[in-house]
Formats: sequence, structure tokens, C-alpha cells
Amino acid sequence: MKLALVGDIGGTNARFALWRDERLESVRVLATADFTCPEQAIARYLADLGLAPGSVAAVCLACAGPVSGEHFRFTNNHWRLARTAFCRELQVDELLLINDFSAMALGMTRLREHERLQVCPGIAEPGSPAVVIGPGTGLGVGTLLALDDGRWQALPGEGGHVDLPIGSLREAALWQQLFSQLGHVRAEDVLSGSGLLQLYRAVCALDGHAPRLASPAEVSAAALAGEPVAVEVLEQFCAWLGRVAGNNVLTLGARGGVYIVGGVVPRFAAFFQASGFARSFSSKGCMSGYFEGVPVWLVTAEYPGLEGAGVALQQALASAL
Repeated sequence: MKLALVGDIGGTNARFALWRDERLESVRVLATADFTCPEQAIARYLADLGLAPGSVAAVCLACAGPVSGEHFRFTNNHWRLARTAFCRELQVDELLLINDFSAMALGMTRLREHERLQVCPGIAEPGSPAVVIGPGTGLGVGTLLALDDGRWQALPGEGGHVDLPIGSLREAALWQQLFSQLGHVRAEDVLSGSGLLQLYRAVCALDGHAPRLASPAEVSAAALAGEPVAVEVLEQFCAWLGRVAGNNVLTLGARGGVYIVGGVVPRFAAFFQASGFARSFSSKGCMSGYFEGVPVWLVTAEYPGLEGAGVALQQALASAL
């Protein structure tokens, strides 16, 4: 059998790897800005490995946004893709496009124990859905289901665009401040890299502080250094992530657990574990008891999206036999 290739494509970077014998090989990260289209980036990736077009029989790409039809436009970068032209140019027999958080959810099936940190104790309930949620460039949300035949199913969605929930008078005041700036306030408007800076500015405006920090990295660094305003902002970020994750657990009956993924939260893992996330996660009034025993993990794996793309491709090829 020829090689297979998997990709996890974001706004800034495209990660590619070969998929052989159910494992990743030759992972490379390329900047999307350096290429006009995914075909060009993949051709460069293959050339760097000494492989020509036609060396790869099947490709699975994990892409942000709803995936359907012949044409796909990437939501966070300038790339576009036409399935037929893609396969012709790269001499590929099979192309599978999946939602990036479907890939992320499937990637949870490949985690090793040292690639996750416990945030809330518990035991995943067999047969129940699991929630996969992650602040990054935006806020991704996916659902993972174990099927009776041993396969896995990931349910895509656009859960990052739900309304931002309010659980306290302070959050109501912050929501009003955000609303005055944004109009409709989505969870993603706070729970993302840029959202952290948006939240910092809202706190400063509400409390009359002059904003001194100019990037999400500066906000998180200042919080870890103990700067009071930044500490409050990062704590509120964690609390709001808890509320959104908890809402998903109730909606889906997700007693299979919650996986916190993405590039933002691992940067302040210890702060997150000690934050009010767990309290906000389970603070649901008469339904608070539902959360007893629901585990939450912070995922630290390096390439879960690529691993999930490999699982998706493997399952798709197996079902076609």
C-alpha cells in the first residue's frame, strides 16, 4: 500500500505528517503565509522528504469550518481547495476533509497518560459522549462517541459561537461592557487568544484602569507574575471556560469526560488547575450534582489534530473495503 498523508491546517500553521502502520512519521510545520494553496505546501513537504507527487495514495486534512461539497475555503487563512483539482495535481486517489475539531476529538483516542493533566477527578462513563473544547485562534468544540463496533465517531459543530453565558453580577457587568464594544457576544469573543486581550480591555474599561498590556501573551505573563488586574482577567477566563464546558456536558449528557485542548491553556497549566474553572464548571444550580465524577483533563499532547486525522483516514479506508 502507498503512503498516506495527514494534515492539520490552522490560520497560521499547517502541520503535515505521513501516516503509516497507524502512527505519525516525519511531522513538519509550515507557515500558511508562505504558500498560495494547500497543494503547494504539500508538494513542498513531500519534496523535502524526497517524495514525488503520486507517492501518497490518500490524504486527510483537518480544516477549520464546516466541510462539505467540492470546494472549501479555509476560514482562518487565504487558502482555497477544490477536491478534484487537488487530487489531480498531487496524484492522490482519496481525499478526506474533516472539521478540525472532529480531528481533535478523534485525537483524544490516541492520548498517552503523560499527555494529559487532571483538572477535575472522575471516571469516564462507558458509552457516554465526551466533550473536546479548546481556546486557540478561536474556540473549538467537538463531541467524541465510542461506537459499538470499536470505531469512534466525532460530531462536528460550531460551539465556539454560542452566546457567552452569565453566572454572576460581575460577569453581567463585564458582558455589558463587551456588548457595548461588540454587539452580539459569543463565547469565542472571550475564550480565544485574542479574546483574552478583549477581556483584559473590558475589565480595564469597567474598573477604570488604563490598559498597559497589548497582547494575549503579555496578559498571561503578567498574571503569572502576580499583577492583580491580569490575575483577575485570567481567572475570569478560566471561569468562563468552565461555564461553557459545563453547558456542553449538560446538553450532550457528556459523562464521558471533558478534554481541554488548544494552544492557549497549556501555557498557564498550573494556574488553570488552581483556578475557579472547576467551580464554574459544576455550578449549575439544581443540576450541580450531575457533575460529580465527570473527569476533566488538560491535554498537553503535541499533535492531537494530526493523530485524529490519521484515525479518521484509517476508519474511512477500512469502511470502504
